[in-house]
Amino acid sequence: MNNNSISNGVMFNAYPDSIGSKLSDTIELFQRPEFKNAFSLFYVLPTFFNSDLDRGFSIIDYNLNKELVSKSDLKALKDLNIELKFDIVLNHLSVASPQFKDLIKNGEQSKYKDFFINWNNFWEGNATMGNDGIMIPHKAFLDKLFMRKSGLPVLQVPFPDESVKPYWNTFYQKVTSNKINLSKLESILEESNADVSSLCARINKAIDEEEDLATIDFGTYANQKLQVLHHIYMNSTFLGQMDVNAKSDLIWEFYQETLEKVSSYGGKILRLDAFAYLHKQVGETNFFNTPGTWNYLSKIKNIADEHDLMLLPEIHAEYGVKLHEEVAEEGYFIYDFFLPGLTIHTLESKNNSALLKWIHEIVDKKYKTVNMLGCHDGIPVLDLKGKEVNGAYNKGLLEDKEIENIMTTILNRGGRVKNLYDAEGNKISYYQVNATYFSALDENETKLLMARAIQMFMPGIPQIWYLDLFAGKNDYEAADKAGSGGHKEINRTNLSLEQINEGLQKEIVLKQLALIRFRNTCKAFSGKIKVNSSGSNKIDISWSFEDEEATLFIDLISSELKVHHKSKVGIKSSII
Repeated sequence: MNNNSISNGVMFNAYPDSIGSKLSDTIELFQRPEFKNAFSLFYVLPTFFNSDLDRGFSIIDYNLNKELVSKSDLKALKDLNIELKFDIVLNHLSVASPQFKDLIKNGEQSKYKDFFINWNNFWEGNATMGNDGIMIPHKAFLDKLFMRKSGLPVLQVPFPDESVKPYWNTFYQKVTSNKINLSKLESILEESNADVSSLCARINKAIDEEEDLATIDFGTYANQKLQVLHHIYMNSTFLGQMDVNAKSDLIWEFYQETLEKVSSYGGKILRLDAFAYLHKQVGETNFFNTPGTWNYLSKIKNIADEHDLMLLPEIHAEYGVKLHEEVAEEGYFIYDFFLPGLTIHTLESKNNSALLKWIHEIVDKKYKTVNMLGCHDGIPVLDLKGKEVNGAYNKGLLEDKEIENIMTTILNRGGRVKNLYDAEGNKISYYQVNATYFSALDENETKLLMARAIQMFMPGIPQIWYLDLFAGKNDYEAADKAGSGGHKEINRTNLSLEQINEGLQKEIVLKQLALIRFRNTCKAFSGKIKVNSSGSNKIDISWSFEDEEATLFIDLISSELKVHHKSKVGIKSSII
């Protein structure tokens, strides 16, 4: 691994089809003169693999998705000296994975019967059975669960023997009811008449309109309602990210095979998606419980070391929990989920204090970070909060009122919000706001350029979301079309080659590329950072290595922005 390029290079971030229609179109973009020397790394999102839900994060298998990616693409990236970052989704696999399909087909006789987590078996002896056949953990255990969606994290899975079993499903699921055939309904009800035909029409209309089928009035056939609904459920189309059972030896064999495979593709960095949910134990929280989570992380690192892979654990938690600090102390790179909100706060409040406090912490505690502004997910807000830990309150990077101001500002500019819930479906916390970073900044090009300049001068590896580079705006049509869980689609618009050509004529795009190229190639960023004291309304940062220097100056009041480079021979030049 080229440690210098990993530590100091700039990373492009996109799906394989974010540019044009397949990965080769992005490679052609890298080959254009405007992109020369701009990027050393490429975080390609997991539709690179075979997947079926959550835009790639519901993995079927880690083979190349041949509709979007080819082996020649991998060779072309290698020839460009661009190293790859991939996701390995440790916590879950798709219901369409070979392992889960085998479980459904063979049940208790399946080799993979313990590969996933049967919810009822997990909670046996520590729960009461609900009316729907799903175990409800005792309150003391239930209160410790960290929910990513409303209700219990369960998907009821139909088996060939007509049984339905609940499996742990922390994240997304999508169950699509298919229309019932009139002849089948007549068979179930053992009648054939106009009433049955009318009922069939009502059921299928409700399916078309995505209504709750349980609310349909079955009239004289009320006694057979459950039988009919069971048939419909058993014949539904299922998608889901099913939590795996890391206590199974087969899981670790699977991880071994997977890391070997992604390394063969040219992977150098592995983002451990949702790894903090992997270790589950009755009586413990299902998010980063210890020491179990640390033990699993150590096992993954041992495998990664065999294949020269750098690990990047993905963790969203309140700053006040200090979880980022714990992970960094173990020697891992951490995601700087604090920077997106801090940068917006800095530009909107015209005050640098919170941002500079975070920079000093990174430097003083020698954190190794990957930072970002926008991404495939959302703009984090939960991460900025304080938290009570062991009876003492640890302050956040921002006060709650300041965080609320960020949220209100972005929502007023068209953003969408994602919340966290308890087991009863009640909102317990805000989580993230979904918007393009450009729209979050009121589609102000000066603010976007200042934000990019701040990112380029932050310690760590800068990761650039493709849509923000091209000053993309909120895609309301895509978010609305995706339904209740479609808030993320607001910032995932695929750009056509025509849009790319138009974008490369825009000053805001070319100036961002100039900053990125400077960050990617200037040796000053291999040296030391100095934060100069210039008052609360200014940002004055310099990097130096040997006789080379890079400087950033921003006046937050007047929006004056200067980026300069002093070469080894003393020549000073303006970058933008």
